[in-house]
Amino acid sequence: MNPEGDDADPFCVSTMSSSPNQAVTTALAPAPVGPYNQAVKAGDWLYCSGQIPLDPATGAMVGDGDVEAEARQVLKNLAAVLTAAGTDASRVVRTTVFLADLNDFQKVNALYAEMFGDGVSPARACVEVAALPMGARVEIDCVAYLG
Repeated sequence: MNPEGDDADPFCVSTMSSSPNQAVTTALAPAPVGPYNQAVKAGDWLYCSGQIPLDPATGAMVGDGDVEAEARQVLKNLAAVLTAAGTDASRVVRTTVFLADLNDFQKVNALYAEMFGDGVSPARACVEVAALPMGARVEIDCVAYLG
């Protein structure tokens, strides 16, 4: 029996009994590589950790330096976390895109638009960073409103 009750979402696990926050976990996105969760539900909000282009089945990086292949995997991983939380890209209100090279913006933006281009696109920041985990060229996180 689910300790949260029969009606609880099996993909959401309370991290502390006194906390209203729920961790969101799915095998369809890479397991965290540190002390964090793939996402956390806090009330009507979902905070998704940044996703890099890891294949969730193997833990290996995808794309071999091809930023478009990396971006596709990042978005696939992010979509899997959103689905595990019972929502989708249409509920995302904010994203942050981290690029190792801002010259990749147009390529990543075209793929990003495929996921977030319909309806009201989320607010977004896009920044170039000195480095990303595991040598990734792109990482994306997001916040979704569930209410």
